[in-house]
Amino acid sequence: MDRVRNLEALIATRHGESMGNVAHKAAQQAPERAIERVDIADRDADVPLSERGRAQAAALGRRLAALPDEERPTVVLCSPYLRALDTAEIALSALGDPPELLVDERLRDREQGVLHGLTEHGIRVRHPEEAERRERIGKFYYRPPGGESWADVILRLRSVYNDADLDFPGERVLVVAHDAVVVLTRYIIERLTESQVLEIESQPVANCSFSRWIRRDGRLRPAEYNDTAHLAEPTAAPERTAAPS
Repeated sequence: MDRVRNLEALIATRHGESMGNVAHKAAQQAPERAIERVDIADRDADVPLSERGRAQAAALGRRLAALPDEERPTVVLCSPYLRALDTAEIALSALGDPPELLVDERLRDREQGVLHGLTEHGIRVRHPEEAERRERIGKFYYRPPGGESWADVILRLRSVYNDADLDFPGERVLVVAHDAVVVLTRYIIERLTESQVLEIESQPVANCSFSRWIRRDGRLRPAEYNDTAHLAEPTAAPERTAAPS
């Protein structure tokens, strides 16, 4: 059921390229069966942006600043993770009178549990039973030990948007978070099925891409999705399952 009935518009973006993205890309490009764990010292919540990620966040800010006044976000909700917070702060600095930045832990990235930081090869080597179980259950419902499934993330996102709908009627909300949040926001707002959202997810969400839903005919309708026209260079390689975003 569509519970987001009062927002005027919703914009969602993924954080800029992080040092986790850089490390994961390096692991992907290593010789086959060479790396089991991505080389990241920080805990997931503290992974910072790369310099490229900061430039992407600035480009996102210019995209927001170029919007007509009546289309700019009036409320900003952000993941508490450093890479999302820094993206939001850099982007909002381009606005002359930016809205208040509100942090909501429900917008954090999907928790990977025992698979955190492992490459696909690492999962197969260290947790072969989980690799088999993930393949059998499928991405939507598979929950790694100590982690979350997509369905788990959807539950917390529904509560975020229900609260936003009650707290910010008639407002235009910007969400700065992670790729899973952007994809599953589309699942919620557009009332998609499991197969539909998996098809959409086959095209990764780009760093600092622009996705927007605008109210028409009494409900939020998709206007743009995963748009990178504002970025001056190709976006960073997206993270994969079990890698930091």
